[in-house]
Amino acid sequence: MAQPTAQQKAQPTLKRRIGLGLLTAYGVGVMVGAGIYVLVGAVAAQAGTYAPLAFVLAGLIAAPSALSYAELSTRMPEAAGEAAFVERGLRSHALSLLVGLAIVAAGTVSAAAVLRGGVGYLTSVVPLPTLATTLVVGAALVLVALIGVLESLTVAAIFTALEVLGLALVIWAGTTAVPTVEWQAPQVIGWTGVGAGATLAFFAFIGFEDIVNMAEEVKQPERTMPRAILLSLLITAALYGLVAWAAVRAVPVADLVASEQPLALVWARATGGSAAPLALIAVAAALNGVLAQMVMASRVLFGLGRRSPALKVFHRAHPLFGTPILATSAVGAVVLIGALALPVAALAGATSAILLGVFVLVNAALIGVKRQTPEASFRVPMIVPVVGLIASVAALLMLLGGGA
Repeated sequence: MAQPTAQQKAQPTLKRRIGLGLLTAYGVGVMVGAGIYVLVGAVAAQAGTYAPLAFVLAGLIAAPSALSYAELSTRMPEAAGEAAFVERGLRSHALSLLVGLAIVAAGTVSAAAVLRGGVGYLTSVVPLPTLATTLVVGAALVLVALIGVLESLTVAAIFTALEVLGLALVIWAGTTAVPTVEWQAPQVIGWTGVGAGATLAFFAFIGFEDIVNMAEEVKQPERTMPRAILLSLLITAALYGLVAWAAVRAVPVADLVASEQPLALVWARATGGSAAPLALIAVAAALNGVLAQMVMASRVLFGLGRRSPALKVFHRAHPLFGTPILATSAVGAVVLIGALALPVAALAGATSAILLGVFVLVNAALIGVKRQTPEASFRVPMIVPVVGLIASVAALLMLLGGGA
């Protein structure tokens, strides 16, 4: 067995401390986030009482890209995963760096927007000053991310448990509520509306791709990564379908569409109680999204530092904590500034467009990699990345067309 060279020994390394459970919880937490707490009404506006079907269909649309990520993560288990995939599959260093920076930008902007929204939920329940609360909460999350990945993902897992608890309460409330007239006598299924709802619901599944950027801190990544990606997608799809079912069963579609907090409305209508507990759980969901995105973006920046001399300063791991300290600090600073200064309205659409473009390139990269090296420890049929590429292009065109 060859001994590592002096240069390899000198390379900064991250600590492998993450197992399947924490990685799956991280993936579920990133996908669930705060979005599902407001997205159900928008999907119901398109699909009506068939909103649960739209969410299931969206999960099926996301599945091919998730499978492509699963195979690529076993072939190249490293931080800045998408950049590595694109460079190898499409043989373009410039394009790989562009993809990596796009992922950093999307994660950072998303974290800033979610931090701002989460603080808004918090201050609506507890009378606190917005500016100071944003700074304190944001700085606390940056500190957790700096201390260690195990600590970060443990905190994220706690937030994820609270998120899932909130969704479970909504499902229970919807199950026990008196069914609406629409639910008891549903109209004939309108596939055009269901398809439009599925395109919108697809964005609630964005997040599984973040898992691959944790690869250098995962135990046995070749086995753990694909399992975590697929488990995260299955768990999230089941939760989304059940939540949407509970919502349209308990509350008329028009009321869901008109509400800015549709799941809190489901709880209030079904139980007759205050919606404050659901608002606090939405805060936990937001904080989870912020922490997960900061952890992901800093790992991508760390990985890009290995690939680009201009970003080499970020390829440094703290000797004690084993975290990319400069990358995390830089991402955290931008998140705080963005949460205080950036307009939130258009950020979600921009983030989704960036990530769908990345999905197109990643699926194309897997097609190229499979042609170069067919064998791998985890393989999917060639049709999977082809379908993933087509679905991502179609969703991107629909998104851009809708925003035109």
